[in-house]
Formats: sequence, structure tokens, C-alpha cells
Amino acid sequence: MNKALGATHAPLTKVVKDALREQILGGQYASGARLVEKRISEELGVSRMPVREALRELAAEGLVKIEPRRGASVSLLSDEQKQELIEVRATLEALNAKLAARRQDPEQLAELRAVLESGEKMIEQGDMEAVFHRNDAFHEALARAGGNSVLQEIMQSLRDKTSMLFAGNDIEAVRRSWQEHAEILRAVIAGDGELAALLASRHVHNAGSGLPGS
Repeated sequence: MNKALGATHAPLTKVVKDALREQILGGQYASGARLVEKRISEELGVSRMPVREALRELAAEGLVKIEPRRGASVSLLSDEQKQELIEVRATLEALNAKLAARRQDPEQLAELRAVLESGEKMIEQGDMEAVFHRNDAFHEALARAGGNSVLQEIMQSLRDKTSMLFAGNDIEAVRRSWQEHAEILRAVIAGDGELAALLASRHVHNAGSGLPGS
């Protein structure tokens, strides 16, 4: 069995699901690419059953599409659907940023400062890959700071779907993205809800500006 999979005590289906989600969101599987159970089970060193269940769960989340006789593939979105996702995510990210700025929870603000400082340090060191992976910490911390559990759940699903669109950003794109993250966090920490909302919405639209149909 794959060492990474064998080292965890989590249910096997969840481990496989997390591995596949990371590969899809990381761009290892392009939109529309087939997800062959046999090949995946061999690569991950597991039986086909947890792979099948993981694909079904990812299909329920919208990352995977399962068709009769064709099997599973990474969801392929039309240009119109991509733009609709961007519009909805931009609106919700703006709302969450405004809520975070209004709440001013001391513990959450401390976490936001830590995320901001670590990201800026990575940029100074030129470690863009680390900055790219720090992206998740940014969004998770900001979602917690917003304090709305319903909004968090909806946004997580949207982030997964839109991450497929943004996979493969170059180093300069990663650098610009983190600079925008930093501006959002500073506005939240300063308690400026309107500015935080504006910057959060602009950030999503900037990320999607190079997509077809934009």
C-alpha cells in the first residue's frame, strides 16, 4: 500500500477521497480527464471498492461526473458555468470578509496575523510553492473569522470547484494572489468591512480574469 495511505487511521474511503481531491485541485487531472478505478487503485495501493466510493462522494460534491458505461471523469464546466461560479464565489467571499471585519474576534485576528506574516515571509524567501499551499490556510482562517457556519460550508464547496479553474497558476500569479490576500487580511484586521468586501470580491474576479469567456 502507498506509504501515505498506510500511515493514516482514517477510513480508507476518506483517505482515497482526500488524495483524489488534492490531485484534481492541484491540476494533476485536467477538467474532463477520465478517472479509471483500476489505475487509481494501483497507484494508491488500495482495492477498487474505496476508490469507487470516493469517486461517488466526489461526484456528490460536484468535482467528479459519473456517467453510465463511460465511468468517472473530472467535471467539465462550460464557459458560462465557470463565470457563474466566479460571480457567486466573489459575492460570498465579499460577505465573509465583511463579517470577519465586523466580528473582530481577538483569537481569530491573531490567527489571521500569523497567516499573513508566514505568507509574507515565504514570499521574501522566494518559496512560491509554499505560498501556493498556504492559500488553504488563508481561506480557512478567513472563513473561521467570518463566524458563519452555513456560509463556511457553501464557500468550501465553491472553493473546491473554482480551484480546478485556477490550477496551474505561474509563480508571478501566485505572488500577486498572496499580495491580494495580504490586503484583504489587513482590511479585516483594521475592521474595515467595506474595504475587505471590495478586496475579496476583486481578488476572485482577478483570479478568474484569464478564463475563457471572461
